[in-house]
Amino acid sequence: MRILHTSDWHLGRAFHRVNMLGAQAGFIGHLVTTVRERDVDAVVVAGDVYDRAVPPLAAVELFDDALHRLADAGVPTVMISGNHDSARRLGVGAGLIDRAGIHLRTEPSACGTPVVLRDAHGDVAFYGLPYLEPALVRDAFGVEKAGHEAVLSAAMDRVRADLATRARGTRAVVLAHAFVTGGEASDSERDITVGGVAAVPAGVFDGVDYTALGHLHGCQTITERVRYSGSPLPYSFSEADHRKSMWLVDLGADGSVAAERVDCPVPRPLARIRGTLEELLADPALAAHQEAWVEATLTDAVRPAEPMARLSERFPHTLSLVFDPERAPDDPDVSYARRLAGRDDQQIAEDFVAHVRGAGPDARERAVLRDALDAVRAERTAREVAG
Repeated sequence: MRILHTSDWHLGRAFHRVNMLGAQAGFIGHLVTTVRERDVDAVVVAGDVYDRAVPPLAAVELFDDALHRLADAGVPTVMISGNHDSARRLGVGAGLIDRAGIHLRTEPSACGTPVVLRDAHGDVAFYGLPYLEPALVRDAFGVEKAGHEAVLSAAMDRVRADLATRARGTRAVVLAHAFVTGGEASDSERDITVGGVAAVPAGVFDGVDYTALGHLHGCQTITERVRYSGSPLPYSFSEADHRKSMWLVDLGADGSVAAERVDCPVPRPLARIRGTLEELLADPALAAHQEAWVEATLTDAVRPAEPMARLSERFPHTLSLVFDPERAPDDPDVSYARRLAGRDDQQIAEDFVAHVRGAGPDARERAVLRDALDAVRAERTAREVAG
């Protein structure tokens, strides 16, 4: 069975001030063309179809168009909700849409109920694990600790239990939206850390033939059977080195996996350039970036006059301007943002305690801070789902 694995469309999202809806529509066209030209048997979309729980109308219309075109292609599609989606909204009409061969899996309780497709070698069971917010599903899954590993392990127990009841030789594909250990993050993913831990081990997905992951925006291989497709378009300059693509996966009769990357069209390359303003305006080596979307980091000791206007004369698609004067780390003028770079919310909160009290938090206090941060994030997620 030939499977096209994609994820993280983020329909409705902009790239800095650039409206990406046209590029997203271009991707949908490319996806459908790939389905037809490469004889795809099934499409899997591993979450974050939309960029936010209440997407703009134009994004909903594009999603509707995508569903119609996939249905017209006659190729079954399995989709799950991600942490950016409202599972309830995305799942509206799932029963009716299912009849058209578009299978939306947004209910955590249905993790162990697969979409079963057949090829010449027998059944392939597709299990959809939508994004599982630990604080919201821990009771339903009967786990004591509200963490990603615990709830995903419980969901996979249901998958393996169902698979054990099926005919010998049934192959299994899991769709999941999670941060798996070994994956490389970028700046454009929403933090899903719980209890100071975001990642789950790849071993959680043992027992199935292929796991199609979503959440991280870089296409990457965790193991031969566990892969991220990444987002089809860039959504931050941290993705400047990404090759945007989908996975074309051939699932053999014996459950073997062969995977090929299929490149996605992107409207412009990304470039991150750094130096003084005069260096950036004069360096001939930077001519290759004149048609790219540019993030320029200026290292001038004193902020120059009209830097964006001057940069835009050479790099007309400059979207981001960062000031990072080259100073010693202990210089009192080092910016607050620079001091916080690379630090998560827990570390920032602990540093604040140390600053105002003269000593950092002890183990009990760190746990209180962690629980408070988790509660705020869980409340935000619950509010988005309910909204």
